[in-house]
Amino acid sequence: MLGQSLWKTRPALWSFSKFSPIAKKEMHYALDQLASSSSDEEEIIGTPNMNHFVNRVFELHRVEVVETLNTLREQPDKAFSFFNRLKEDGFSHDVCTYASIIRILCQCCWERKLDSVLLEIIWREKHLGFRVMDLFEIIEEGLEGEDSNLLVRLSNALVKAYVSVEMFDEVIDILFQTRRRGFIPHIFSCNFLMNRLICCGKVDMAIAVYHQLKRLGLKANDYTYGIMIKAFCRKGNFEKAVGIFHEMDELRVRPNAVAYTTYIEGLCMHGRTDVGYEVLKAWRESKIPLDDAFAYYVVIKGFCDEMKLEEAADVLFEAELHGIVLDTFPYGALIRGYCKYGNIDRALEVHDEMMSNGIKTNCVILTSILQSLCQMGRDFEAVNQFKKFRNFGIFLDEVCYNVVADALCKAGKVEAAVELLDEMKGKQISPPIINYTTLINGYCLQGKVEDAVNLFEEMSENGHKPDIVSWNVLVGGLARNGHARKAIDLFNRVKKQGLKCEIVMRSMIIKGLCIGGKVKEAEDFLDSLPEKCFKNDAALVDGYIESRLTKKAFNLFLKLANQGFLVRKASCSKLLSSLCKDGDNYKALMLLKVMSDLNVEPTKLMYSQLIGAFFKAGNWRKAQLLFDQIFARRQTPDLVIYTIMISGY
Repeated sequence: MLGQSLWKTRPALWSFSKFSPIAKKEMHYALDQLASSSSDEEEIIGTPNMNHFVNRVFELHRVEVVETLNTLREQPDKAFSFFNRLKEDGFSHDVCTYASIIRILCQCCWERKLDSVLLEIIWREKHLGFRVMDLFEIIEEGLEGEDSNLLVRLSNALVKAYVSVEMFDEVIDILFQTRRRGFIPHIFSCNFLMNRLICCGKVDMAIAVYHQLKRLGLKANDYTYGIMIKAFCRKGNFEKAVGIFHEMDELRVRPNAVAYTTYIEGLCMHGRTDVGYEVLKAWRESKIPLDDAFAYYVVIKGFCDEMKLEEAADVLFEAELHGIVLDTFPYGALIRGYCKYGNIDRALEVHDEMMSNGIKTNCVILTSILQSLCQMGRDFEAVNQFKKFRNFGIFLDEVCYNVVADALCKAGKVEAAVELLDEMKGKQISPPIINYTTLINGYCLQGKVEDAVNLFEEMSENGHKPDIVSWNVLVGGLARNGHARKAIDLFNRVKKQGLKCEIVMRSMIIKGLCIGGKVKEAEDFLDSLPEKCFKNDAALVDGYIESRLTKKAFNLFLKLANQGFLVRKASCSKLLSSLCKDGDNYKALMLLKVMSDLNVEPTKLMYSQLIGAFFKAGNWRKAQLLFDQIFARRQTPDLVIYTIMISGY
């Protein structure tokens, strides 16, 4: 069939008397190859042993190519294959040949192939020797009373192509260029542009485009207005959003369900979920069309984001009463909210309810549950939950595996965690770096440094390039286990690779050596550093605290504070606790004063520890002064502090 159709183009070629004999011969040869190929519309023409054609294809003149494409206008699949074959064999298409194939693709409405050609021109515009807008001039000249919608189709395709690669300035230029030619792209293309602008965070530009299109006379549809409602809601300008609804009412354009739901979503996104919920209930009573499931989801999520979890639970219950079919999203939002709030038992109850309603859970929800259990110190339960979900056949991703592996490592069951790594491999899940790093840290915590190094090397052999975290974990592990020389050698190796992790890694070595009983080596390492850093000194403070060298820690703390640098608040808290245990209450009191002088507020835990220490030492006056100081600093004592005060008296 293809061969017969292409033979019909021969007479047109014989009439090109001005073409060179060689060029004419090569054109016929190309057609011979096309004719002998498969008739599959989607196949790009390809033939073996074409070296002599490749060597001579440059002798073809673009006029010959244009004329050949014109003869194949009614056979767009053959034209497109011919165009691509010439390009593959080295022919340099110009504005005329591109215009010819684009015209054919526009006429037959082959949108995907047209998109691919336009994107190729967009990416290669600087090297092709012509501008995209030149295509309009070439195609417009050749219309001569033919299909005038062809230019509109081309402008629509160009808008979509530019928008797909987020070249928004070029799109806006096209809108004005085409307007000067007497037409503008279809409303669907303009909607696509404005919606994509909003998704990319260019809300003001989307609103400006909307107003400009209105001035150009473009008639908006319900989807256009819905996009503008979304734009104003993203900005938090709800008055303008309501104004769009009024404008639609005046023009008798009925808002669709997306527009109404978008307004509710906007209220919830800006911390006005209570108002959004009232609007939802009012519109449901008025029988206004809504995407009920999504509307209830955004309200539930809004309440969860505001940590109003009981309100979110009530909305979920109401949705179920109304018979609205919910999916995992509203349940997942509520479960994550409870997990974040620390109410893991309630999160598990909601999860069980979701499962009993026939709604399948997923690895994202399960990760939140497992992480929350571990954060609450319920690692054993997290492991059991993981096993239960796995036995149910629920897909668990690498993040779930890593949470449980970390829990096992902390419990000293590194071998069980390694089995999880092998299990992942057996399920064709490629363990990412974080999984290896967790196990390396587990081995280091158990003192199995050799196993940690071997796993690190295995990770590299499996194609995973160690990241900063991996290096830090291994270096810190070596230092904590007393391998000072190995840790420093590894640090120097990382420096040679140009990784920017020196400050953190130095700190890990200093603190790790102190924990490993190598305080002198840590001090020597710090002294040997060519560039001194406050953070590295702070690491030595932590190291002294871990090594129970409280006096050294306090002296270094004061030295740094006199230079205007305060160690982390967590380090201050640990140091204060150590001072109180050693009976150095006045040094602990001095620590609080230093923090206040450097505009850092002591925590309530620190106040409770020091108040308790003064009561224990029989100095109730100092304890009372500290208690009064809490109020003076406009803080409210917690239950622990009140209990200590009552017990102390």
